[in-house]
Amino acid sequence: MSTQVTRRDFVVRTALGLLGGVAISAPSGAAGTVQEGWQIGCYTRPWEEYEYPVALDAIAEAGFQYVGLMTAKSETRLVISYKTTPEEAAKVAEEVKKRNLQVLSVYGGGFPVNESPDKGIAALKTLIDHSATVGSKTLMTAGIGKAELYDTYFKTIAECCDYAEQKGVALTLKPHGGLNATGPQCCKAIETVGHRNYSLWYDPGNIFYYSDGTLDPVKDAATLTTPVTGMCVKDYRHPKEVMLTPGTGMVDFPGVMKALKAHGFTHGPLVIETLTQGDLPFILKEAKKAGKFLEDLVAAL
Repeated sequence: MSTQVTRRDFVVRTALGLLGGVAISAPSGAAGTVQEGWQIGCYTRPWEEYEYPVALDAIAEAGFQYVGLMTAKSETRLVISYKTTPEEAAKVAEEVKKRNLQVLSVYGGGFPVNESPDKGIAALKTLIDHSATVGSKTLMTAGIGKAELYDTYFKTIAECCDYAEQKGVALTLKPHGGLNATGPQCCKAIETVGHRNYSLWYDPGNIFYYSDGTLDPVKDAATLTTPVTGMCVKDYRHPKEVMLTPGTGMVDFPGVMKALKAHGFTHGPLVIETLTQGDLPFILKEAKKAGKFLEDLVAAL
């Protein structure tokens, strides 16, 4: 989307000019602070039934400059996990570079805090290392659903925030059910960690999903108390359907963006997580459609 990126930069810079050049940034000193403007990308998840190079090919063909590494056909069902070897991570970095893509976000699944705190820390540091290897400025975590492991999980995050910052990787938390199913629950966890290198990566589709369609993400987003530094762009249709192309479900994306803007999310990564499913040509078409939807969305801001 080279011509669309130019258009996006123009829109954002014009808006900033009208505001006297004032922009709200991510927390001072946070690793992975984004450049001025919106960065529109796509995760590998819509192609999770294929090996990750298929997803990279499609994302590049759809015109995106940015990619998020998430699920794919592999032993772990992920592109990157703590079980990934350094050599495998280097290979992923090579494949990304070959397609002239940049990684905005890595989701590497969980880490074994259930086995021991030391193993959890070691695994999370491995994920941080792999994120740095593939050039990602952020590593997304999904929280935990077991109350007895809640404190251990977020203490592990806290133990690794400085390490991640030294590696140039910001840690983020997304709403993902369990004990962090809503924005306020995520904010509570982030405040518990209490480090500038841990922030919220919003997911409006998951707000609907984990509340069985009863909690509107527009209302949820209005109650946030910590910085938002990125978004999984995901829609929702009742009952319990998120494999949709953004703009075709229940999420009021303009309303969500307006609410997040009021909390300082004025620029940063917008990464499409899900698309309506079909064969490869169909998914490619949906990816292009989703990219255009986001371009129009940020232009309207």
